[in-house]
Amino acid sequence: MSAPLRIWHPFTNTKLDPPPIPVEKAEGVYLHIADGRKIIDAISSWWVNLHGHANSRIATAIAEQSRKLEHVILAGFTHDAAEELAERLRKWVPSGLTHMFFSDDGSTAVEVALKMAVQYFQNIGRAEKTEIVALAHGYHGDTAGAMSVSDESPFTEPFRSMRYLVHRVHSAYCYRCPVGLKRESCHIECAQQLENLLAKRGDRIAVVIVEPLLQGAGGMIVHPVEFLQKVRAACSKHDVLLIADEVLTGFGRTGKMFACSLANVEPDLMCVSKGITGGFMTMGLTLCTDRVESAFRSENRLHTFYHGHSYTGNALACAAANENLRIFDDEPVFDRIHTIARIHGERLARLRTRHQVGDARQIGTMGALELRVDDPGYLSSLRPKLYGFFLERGVLLRPLGNVVYVLPPYVIEPQELHRVYDAIEEAIETLL
Repeated sequence: MSAPLRIWHPFTNTKLDPPPIPVEKAEGVYLHIADGRKIIDAISSWWVNLHGHANSRIATAIAEQSRKLEHVILAGFTHDAAEELAERLRKWVPSGLTHMFFSDDGSTAVEVALKMAVQYFQNIGRAEKTEIVALAHGYHGDTAGAMSVSDESPFTEPFRSMRYLVHRVHSAYCYRCPVGLKRESCHIECAQQLENLLAKRGDRIAVVIVEPLLQGAGGMIVHPVEFLQKVRAACSKHDVLLIADEVLTGFGRTGKMFACSLANVEPDLMCVSKGITGGFMTMGLTLCTDRVESAFRSENRLHTFYHGHSYTGNALACAAANENLRIFDDEPVFDRIHTIARIHGERLARLRTRHQVGDARQIGTMGALELRVDDPGYLSSLRPKLYGFFLERGVLLRPLGNVVYVLPPYVIEPQELHRVYDAIEEAIETLL
């Protein structure tokens, strides 16, 4: 008799971690566990869920689409759901972004953007511009190109040989300032390293990739808007394309539909995923300007962008995304977002005074605490203790090492969000 086929769960070590928790159903912000418990999903199931689990509007839209068209090849074909999505996104994305390319998820959206940027310069006769710049503490996904532009971490360490070289420049990590300054008196000097690099190698550099205003997996690091503005100015000055990886930050997470809007910055390419379908289906999009797309419009077949995925533009995912955007139009979503942001601010202000807290930071619906420990970083020994402590209290939080963050679905009620913070306060008192 053959051995049973077992699920290999991500980020799980079978000798160190507890067995997976069976979820029977989910509703709103709650995961219903097989043993009868209810757990608040305070991280939106890896940052994807916007309007609550099992949202009836999105579920109905997917069901209706499935009876009409489930999927069709997007090479040489199109369909109503994809065309509608382009129309609906037009309202929200920066006006300079005029074309969108479908892929499968955030990581593939980044792969598309990197390849598109490099081929753009090849197509216009500047093939020497191939180099890529990324930020310290950045994280852009788990595929090879996305790993390459991500910073060194436990996520990338085993795959050093698979990563290509990129230039790495300072991030605006104010709590651990890379140039030793204080935010209240600095002039964003951390951006000078990028400016110097582009001045020196701009004739060779094709693109800079950033997570605008919020670096996620690197520690929920919040950047001043001036940092992103300086990055945009430097790229424009040296004819270098700017990719905004809005996979996490898109669809209201930072308080605006897209983080770039907070800084009044328009990128040349933008990657979106995660929240685009409200947490129901996997989908990635790479948006670009007409300037970029026009370089691929040619009678020369070698100028074609030869990239595609089997489920590109999947009709079911498009239907989910369209209903997600209808919810933004029809319901007080940004009122919910502002309520979450207000509660974050109130509770973080209280926690900031505790000696165990090194830094408290917030942007929109994301609130985070960097706790003082002897072994900071993703592999901090505090992380599994915190994770288990929160689960025992009916809250799903997955600390990034010694960084505890809260990023809930927008439908969370104030008392539920306060319950999450009560658990965090109790953990600090108990474990630190």
